[in-house]
This record gives sequence, C-alpha cells and structure tokens, in this order.
Amino acid sequence: MKKVTPFLMYDNNAEEAMKFYTSIFKNSKILDSGTFEIDGQKFLVFNGGPYFKFSEGISLFINCDTQEEVDELWEKLSAGGEKSMCGWLKDKFGVSWQVIPSKLIKMLNDPDPVKSENVRNAMLQMNKIIIKDLENAYNLKM
Repeated sequence: MKKVTPFLMYDNNAEEAMKFYTSIFKNSKILDSGTFEIDGQKFLVFNGGPYFKFSEGISLFINCDTQEEVDELWEKLSAGGEKSMCGWLKDKFGVSWQVIPSKLIKMLNDPDPVKSENVRNAMLQMNKIIIKDLENAYNLKM
C-alpha cells in the first residue's frame, strides 16, 4: 500500500460506488469488499452511515490525455450527479472530480503570462474542458 491512500466514506452504498468507478475506468478492479484500484492507485471505502458527507474541499483529479477521454469520463462520472465549472463535477454519490486534460496544466504554467492568462480566462468560461478552445485562447494574438 502507498503511504497515502484515499479513504471514501459512504452512507450505505460503498460497494455500489466501487462497481460504478471500476465500470468507468479501463485499468481498474475491485480488490476486496472495501478496496478498489484505478491505474494502480488504491482506494479504501466504507459504509459509515449518513454522518459524513463529501464536499468540494476534496476532489479526485483525473489527468486526461485526449478530448475523447475528457468527454467519456465527464459524461460517465456525472451521470446521476452534477456538472459544474472548470472541469469539476460531482458523481451520483457526491464525490467531487476534476476531469482535466494534461495540456491545460502545461498551458497554465507557460512562462508567457499573456498565454497562461488567456488560457485561464477561457477555462473559467467552461464547464467541461474543451482542449481546442484552450488551444485557441493560448494562440490568441493580442
């Protein structure tokens, strides 16, 4: 087990959540009744009753390589949940996710402050992140 492992506490549907997540992510599996894995990252889950609620203060960040991956994960994870701004969504269990293309991070960290600001401003107008729109903002000549 890694030094830090996310531990998710559900009301009474931890098993349903594990099945949901492992049906969405290609390289994932349920390891036992309280543990599943996505791309080698283990998650522990527990049914703790209605006392604990998820909030946006903690989110799971998904680094996506393509627009197709963004589109697929955005739609599947938000099914029955809630779509938000800047690539954020809540799944049907209330867990917050950020569905973010790796290209966005590179553009936001560009040493040219005009390019990175243009990308940031474009991102702030989006719900689901659209890579082509970010690229257009990045290449915008002022």
